[in-house]
Order: sequence, then structure tokens, then C-alpha cells
Amino acid sequence: MDFPRALRARRTSRHLSQLDLALRAGTTQRHLSFIESGRSVPGRTMVVRLAESLELPLRERNELLLAAGYAPAYPESSLDGPELAPVRTAIDNILRGHLPYPALVVDRGGDLIAANEAFDVLTEGAAPELVGPGRNVYRLALHPRGLAPRIANLAEWSRHILARLGHLPDLRDELRACIPELEPSADHLGFAVPLHLRSSYGDLRLMTTVTTFATAVDVTLAELKLEAFLPTDPATQRALATAAAHRDVQGSR
Repeated sequence: MDFPRALRARRTSRHLSQLDLALRAGTTQRHLSFIESGRSVPGRTMVVRLAESLELPLRERNELLLAAGYAPAYPESSLDGPELAPVRTAIDNILRGHLPYPALVVDRGGDLIAANEAFDVLTEGAAPELVGPGRNVYRLALHPRGLAPRIANLAEWSRHILARLGHLPDLRDELRACIPELEPSADHLGFAVPLHLRSSYGDLRLMTTVTTFATAVDVTLAELKLEAFLPTDPATQRALATAAAHRDVQGSR
């Protein structure tokens, strides 16, 4: 896609008028109209300002720069590389800090980067090929050999998962085919979709939080997401504490 069409597509998908975007980017509607029609060729600085004004993810900002004929502005480092070593250390510390509650870090595609020890409570009984670093956590969540058979509110939870996969249409279609036609129940918190999961430690009711590295200027770092599973009732809190104590006993043997 050429730059004028790429810019127009991103602007309209965000329901912004040319005037709205021009004001955000510090230019005029006339100039923006000329850019979108191909009558004016923007400089690199203007492309970056437009991308920032559209609040595009870093990957899309690079794509917009490439469409305009410029080199990408944001690096995409390997998570295993030395430049992101402090990030790996931070991830490990953050995951440990969430214990005894499950927490994990995934990349843009939902592939598991790392998880803490409590994550094992969620993956009980799942097929080995669905579990572990590099495996897709969305597939783990909804696959018949993953968590799905243990999720009591599968209809609500599957809708929650599928709604997050707009940027992964192939995976969304694959997982939608795994989900039976179920009617949502009225058993929910009212302010968030819980995960109601059966486990060997009892029924778990969990809500999730998602954290990102907000000041990232590296594509890899910007696309990482840390998801933590927090108890919504005392019974779940006790169950997770019991699971942690059991792990400690097992580890001391």
C-alpha cells in the first residue's frame, strides 16, 4: 500500500477527520489533504509526527515510514540480545513479585515469553505441546486439550479472548472453531470478565490485569504484555496460597 492510502486508512480507522489529525500533528487540513491525495510528499519528520498523532504502535509507525520511503525509526531488538538484558531481569523480578498469583509475559502474537511458578496452577492437565515458552497462550486457553475443559464460564471467557485477537485473524478463526455455541451466564462480577477455573486446589475465580512498557521505543519491548491473574474472592486467595506452599514443600525435597 502506498503512503497516501496507508495514512488515510489509519486515520479513518480511528474515526478522525482530516482536520482532527491536522490539529494534532501541528499542520493544516489543506496540507494533510494534499498528502493524502499524493499531491504533497511529506518529509520524514512529518511522517513521524503523523504516526505519533495517530497513536500508532511502534511497528505500524515503522510501516508508515517505509511506505513513505524512509527507514524505520524504531529498532526491533532480539529479546535474547544484550541490549535487552535489563528487560529480561526486570521481567523475572516482576513475575516473582506477583507470586503466589499466576503471571506471564507474552509477545505480540500471544506466544509465551516467561511465566512464574504459579502459572502451573492454570495449566494443570493441559497437553504438553500447548505449554511452555514459545507456545501460544491464547491457543492454550481455548484448545480442547488446553484449559477449555476446566473453564466453568467458557462462553464468557472465550469471547474475552477472541476479542483480543483482532490483529491475529488466522488464530482467531482457528480458536473460534474450537468453541462450542454456548450462551453466556449471568454469573459474573459486573465490572470485569472473570476466569472461573476448576483446579486440584479448588475452584478459582480470577480477574486479569495487563501491563505494558509504556515508555518503550523498541518494537520488541513495546509489544510485550505482562498478564497477572488476581483472586476475586478469599477462597481463591487461599487456594493459590496452598498451591504455593505445596510447591515450596516439593522444592525442598
